[in-house]
Amino acid sequence: MVSVLNTVDTGHEDMIHDAEMDYYGLRLATCSSDNSVKIFDLKNGTQTLAADLKGHVGPVWQVAWAHPKFGNILASCSYDRKVIIWKELGEWTKIYEHASHDSSVNSVAWAPHEFGLILACGSSDGSISILSNNGDTWDAQKIPNAHTIGCNAVSWCPAIEPGYDATAPHPRSGPVKRLATGGCDNLVKIWREDNERWIEENKLEAHSDWVRDVAWAPAVGPPRAALASCSQDRRVVVWTSTDCTSWTSTVLNVFEDVIWNVSWSLTGGILAVSGGDNKVSLWRENSEGQWACISELNKGQGNLNNPEQRAL
Repeated sequence: MVSVLNTVDTGHEDMIHDAEMDYYGLRLATCSSDNSVKIFDLKNGTQTLAADLKGHVGPVWQVAWAHPKFGNILASCSYDRKVIIWKELGEWTKIYEHASHDSSVNSVAWAPHEFGLILACGSSDGSISILSNNGDTWDAQKIPNAHTIGCNAVSWCPAIEPGYDATAPHPRSGPVKRLATGGCDNLVKIWREDNERWIEENKLEAHSDWVRDVAWAPAVGPPRAALASCSQDRRVVVWTSTDCTSWTSTVLNVFEDVIWNVSWSLTGGILAVSGGDNKVSLWRENSEGQWACISELNKGQGNLNNPEQRAL
């Protein structure tokens, strides 16, 4: 059964759009329509405000923690068309600002740490930026016209591909960088890096309205890839593949309201779903390949992470 372990009073002055724990679960980052990003230290069921980051001049839609091997680094994206990368250097400092998008930046996601310090950013201008750190500098690549009208969500494929065995006598050169995106064209797309260029590898069609979120499952368990997507059509779809080339879709459920977010457990076996009905539900696949709700929590008042203004 889902239960509330702790409630954090963030002190934000407007709607909160995202809340993300760091790798160790010791810090919480939140962002809001009050244009701020806040970082809290969590200990013994209490929280202490560690930083109140001011750098955006519009609602901040999403935050993402980098892997701790790179230090304490946080990325944020905003309606102000900017992506800001923050790092704790004694105190939290802005170390890079990316401002080349023509519209709201809706989603940010760090690549698996095995690939280095790389950030993907999806924007309402329809393009995706890939920001790569090279020591003291950042390189920016752009995938133009990735989604008609706009891109709402980005998610990286795990570094270990299904079926990849690094201990094999003659292993392949290694896992390929892949990225899943969801957009206002009702599509989920898979992108693959090929000779330092990003190409569209797959176009997945199952939704009849804007795709609001995509989430690639951790590479654990059976040798297959799994990807979840959710949409304003009230559907959650789980996509599976054994080779990352041919994909099979399964409609997990049709809900009563818009679904804003999907998120996998660390082991990949459970999918959390939240949406406009103010509920968080947990879903698990049985041995017959059917998905069933195993728990549900009603959050009461307020809309969970309503991003309805992101694509304006």
